[in-house]
Amino acid sequence: MKKIGFLTSGGDCQSLNATMRGVAKTLYQTYPDVEIYGILEGYKGLIYGNYRKMKPSDFSGILTEGGTIIGTSRQPFKKMREPDENGLDKVEAMKSNYKKWGLDCLVILGGNGTHKTANLLSEESLNVVTLPKTIDNDIWGTDITFGFQSAVNIATNAIDCIHTTAASHSRVFIVEVMGHKVGWLTLHAGIAGGADIILLPEIPYDIDSVVAALDKRTKEGKQFSILAVAEGAISKEDAALSKKELKAKRKENPYPSISYQIGKEIEERTGQEVRITVPGHMQRGGEPCPYDRVISSRLGAAAARLIIKEKYGYMVGFKNGEIVPVPLGEVAGKLKMVDPDSSIIKEAKGLGICFGD
Repeated sequence: MKKIGFLTSGGDCQSLNATMRGVAKTLYQTYPDVEIYGILEGYKGLIYGNYRKMKPSDFSGILTEGGTIIGTSRQPFKKMREPDENGLDKVEAMKSNYKKWGLDCLVILGGNGTHKTANLLSEESLNVVTLPKTIDNDIWGTDITFGFQSAVNIATNAIDCIHTTAASHSRVFIVEVMGHKVGWLTLHAGIAGGADIILLPEIPYDIDSVVAALDKRTKEGKQFSILAVAEGAISKEDAALSKKELKAKRKENPYPSISYQIGKEIEERTGQEVRITVPGHMQRGGEPCPYDRVISSRLGAAAARLIIKEKYGYMVGFKNGEIVPVPLGEVAGKLKMVDPDSSIIKEAKGLGICFGD
């Protein structure tokens, strides 16, 4: 009899349940008596021994349900080797609970930080299989992450809705899209939503270039403009600072986010009215789109097959239309960034989209 632990860690997204369902349904087909343990609230549950034994019925009716039925939490990787407030060794606690429960494998669904800890546990001789979850689509070793397309749909809808009010009032609108370090979500939503200017963390912007693009539209008789701005967008001036200098500058920054700073600068330089829209955590919520449901089901089934073959220490990725196992050591600690010289950026520029560079 197989005993498998499921764990969802980090920020939530729309297709976690669909992916766990894919793993569970495939395992139940092969091992009717398999025992699945839902480890509650991510790595916190593994550290402190909180879980519940799942039933096949728990995985019915959740294909379209957003969030995660076993809860999640953020447990920073850089603190995993630090004892908790009571002196508990977190890594040893996780290993101890894994062995105490008699698990044959730990299935971990999460993003970059989650994969660092998953790789750590794999190096500590635990059997681990992971799945790439993040709305940011920034995990190394996979072309797509589940949750990404659903978030793109929501962010795109926000831009679509802004178009009508922007045109009615002849204003400049900024839609701030999630993405601290990478801009995949902003890039795709910006192109899909017809944004005129897209600002990404990977392409530091020059406010003069942004203003010039807005002035050009005004001279062409276009009375409104829409900017899709990643929350991690950064100016060329700030990008040239050291981490210490940037941290100090941001501490003194009076604006709630980069979009408000950019909006203020645009108003001062152009005299145009600027409005800010921040969809925020809406981008993580709601039901998964059909594309994510398919990807999640496929990834989940493939993860189960790795368990059946006892092939551990891998993330299940999606490359060139095929599901592939990717060694955890190749994934942990790496980010899949938007390449400023990539074809998608060149094509977007060909459409007349300004990136502020």
